[in-house]
Amino acid sequence: MNGFLVINKPAGITSHDVVSSVRKILKMKKVGHTGTLDPFATGVLPVALGEATKAISYLDESVKEYLAVMRLGSATDTQDYTGNVVREGAYDHLSDDMIREVCTSFVGTKNQLPPMFSAVKQSGIRLYKLARQGLDVTREPRSITIFSIKIENIKLPDITFRVLCSRGTYVRTLANDIGDMLGCGAHLARLHREKSGIFSQDISVTIEKLSLLRDQGLLSEHIISTYFSLSHLRDLTLTEQGIVKIRHGVIPSVKDFLAFSQEGFQRGEKVILSNNSKLLAVAEIISPEWMEDVKNMRFLRVFN
Repeated sequence: MNGFLVINKPAGITSHDVVSSVRKILKMKKVGHTGTLDPFATGVLPVALGEATKAISYLDESVKEYLAVMRLGSATDTQDYTGNVVREGAYDHLSDDMIREVCTSFVGTKNQLPPMFSAVKQSGIRLYKLARQGLDVTREPRSITIFSIKIENIKLPDITFRVLCSRGTYVRTLANDIGDMLGCGAHLARLHREKSGIFSQDISVTIEKLSLLRDQGLLSEHIISTYFSLSHLRDLTLTEQGIVKIRHGVIPSVKDFLAFSQEGFQRGEKVILSNNSKLLAVAEIISPEWMEDVKNMRFLRVFN
C-alpha cells in the first residue's frame, strides 16, 4: 500500500501518536507524517504510506490554511491555552476596526521568532526541551509569509480568524504578536488546519473511520497516489526501455522519453519520471541542454 492519507487529527494527541495509530491499524511499518501539528491543534495531517515516505521532502506544502481562535487579555509561555499565563492586559477599549487594522498589518513577508515551545533545533536540541527546563535561549528569526488574514468573528475576548500562510509559520506566535501589538496580550484558544498544499479537509478521514474503511475494503478510495501528490513537478514520461534503465539504476537519455521537449529546463530543477501515471523516480536536472547519451540528470529517489 503506497500513497498519502489525509488524517483529520483530533486534539490532545501528537502527530507521532497519529502515525503510530495508522501503523497499528494498517499493520504497516513504513508510515510517516509530512508536517507536525501541535497536540492541541486539530485538522489536516497528511500521512505517507509505504513508498510514499520517500516523496515527503518533495511535496509542495508551501501554502497552508488554518481556522483559529485567538483569545485576548492574556499571553502564555506556550502561546496557546495549554501554557501558563505570563502577562495580562485590558482589551475592553479595543474596537473591531482597531483589531482588524492590527491583524491586517501582519499580512506580507516578515520575520517571525520561533517560540521556545517548538520542535526547532538549537545546537542539536529541540527548543521545547530547553523550555521545559525553564530556559529561554536566543533564537534566529525566520522569514515567513502571511498571504491573508480574514477576521470571521469578533466576540471579545475571542477573535475567530482564517489565515493563509507559508510553511513554517507558527499561528500561535502570530496570535501572540498580534496581542503584543494590541497591548493586551493574546494566545490561541483553538487551531484547526484546513489545508496543507494539495491536502485538504474535505478528503480527510478520522482515525476511527480508518479502521472501518479497512474492514470494508474501501481504504484505497481515500489514498492519494504518490504520482498525483508530486504533480507540481514537471513530468517526464518514460518508454519501456527507459523503465528498464531506471530499474537497473541507469540514467535515461533523450530517446528513453515519450514526447520529449527540452525547452525551459533549469539547472537544479526537480522532475518526476513516470510511465502510465506511475511514479518511478524523482530526479534533478544537471544540465538544461539535453544531448543524446549524455547524463543530464541525477536520481534523487527511485520508487519500487
